[in-house]
Amino acid sequence: MTVPGIGPPTALSFVVTIDDTTRFRHSAGVGAFGEIDRTGRISKRGNHQVRTYLFEAANVVLTVVRRGSALKRWGSKLAKRIGAKKAKVAVARKMAVILHAIWTDGTEFQAEMRTA
Repeated sequence: MTVPGIGPPTALSFVVTIDDTTRFRHSAGVGAFGEIDRTGRISKRGNHQVRTYLFEAANVVLTVVRRGSALKRWGSKLAKRIGAKKAKVAVARKMAVILHAIWTDGTEFQAEMRTA
């Protein structure tokens, strides 16, 4: 829950859905995990509830959170280029990858990378 926008319901549903972090060799595989629901040209992958929570968390990061982070800057640039809804979906997917990575490492989210 150290990631901005991620609260108890989102964290709990993510943990319950992923269950075992060792199923994924790389954190990037988490973003495309789950069954496929095709409606028209858009395919929706993964658990509906987790997708919804992550989308809402991405919405919070892009619209409510005032504290700057690399994730927010990336999402804002993307929103200007491709539109707000698609950017929120992209940020939600990136958040899933970040959540898996910090869960696997046992670290906490850092808004900015520190250089030595």
